[in-house]
Amino acid sequence: MFDSLFGFFSNDLAIDLGTANTLVYVKGKGIVTNEPSVVAVQSNGRESRKIVAVGKEAKDMCGRTPTGITAVRPMRDGVIADFEIAGEMMRYFIQKVHNRKALIRPRVIVCVPFGITEVEKRAVRESAESAGAREVYLVEEPMAAAIGAGLPITEPCGSMIVDIGGGTTEVAIISLKGIVYSQSIRVGGDKMDEAIINHIKRSYNLSIGERTAEQLKIAIGSALPTGDRHKMEIKGRDLVGGLPKTVEISEDEVRDALAEPLKQILEVIRQALERTPPELAADIMDRGITLAGGGALLRNLDSLLHQETNLPVVLAEDPLTAVVLGSGRILDHLDLLKDVTIQ
Repeated sequence: MFDSLFGFFSNDLAIDLGTANTLVYVKGKGIVTNEPSVVAVQSNGRESRKIVAVGKEAKDMCGRTPTGITAVRPMRDGVIADFEIAGEMMRYFIQKVHNRKALIRPRVIVCVPFGITEVEKRAVRESAESAGAREVYLVEEPMAAAIGAGLPITEPCGSMIVDIGGGTTEVAIISLKGIVYSQSIRVGGDKMDEAIINHIKRSYNLSIGERTAEQLKIAIGSALPTGDRHKMEIKGRDLVGGLPKTVEISEDEVRDALAEPLKQILEVIRQALERTPPELAADIMDRGITLAGGGALLRNLDSLLHQETNLPVVLAEDPLTAVVLGSGRILDHLDLLKDVTIQ
């Protein structure tokens, strides 16, 4: 009885608990939160950790915190790396949406990478429950991304989705509300940033942080030449002299740095196409590949995939929000819920 009473007052939520960003969708309202998955923690050892800031405020502290405060990313490679902090982060977002009403306990859908282990599933469920969820459903990210991108997942035809997130790239072939083939690799936006950091270290003996690498990727990163010859000045620490230093980086250099992670993503797409049943392969030749996730916004990535696969490549209407919008649609249409959630 109490469950149904709480359910009457609560707003059910869908959470895309991403490596880079956490998005929250509220039934009947749409996306209400889109913040970085970062938590600033003050600690005197692991036993006594106090949350100082969450989300954008915590990300602004990255690389700038005094002794005793650390900016932590509780999600790594698409899964929970720090159970306690992830729970606190989820609690913060759920309470923010419910205006901190302690009695209201929503049903929550959480998006998870395809093929996560039972231990990882349990960690996600327990984090959501400890954050105040009444019921927790898990949905695989490629399925949520396909629904959010508007693919006809209920029809007897093949749809291919490539979701490039912060920690993972998910490639899936979907038909009749089921995943026919899927593969997840732990290569995404973070690995691209890491490749840029390493390239600048090797080429200029310059140490830069993750935020600078991300800004460089967004501003002038590309998968194929754009023809614009973009350049950008970056600041870092000279590894030889130890002093601050400024260098100018070209679009070509960033593209060279990104070549290796992009090669890995292309390889997993090729593998998926090779293992697709012939009838579904024919559908994909007609419909093409749909790109979702923040990594899909890299300039000319669609052109590179088209060049390598000879298939049409379409960008989801809003790649960054496709996963949370898809899980939000599952909330809105509960008849879909049983078919696409995982145990």
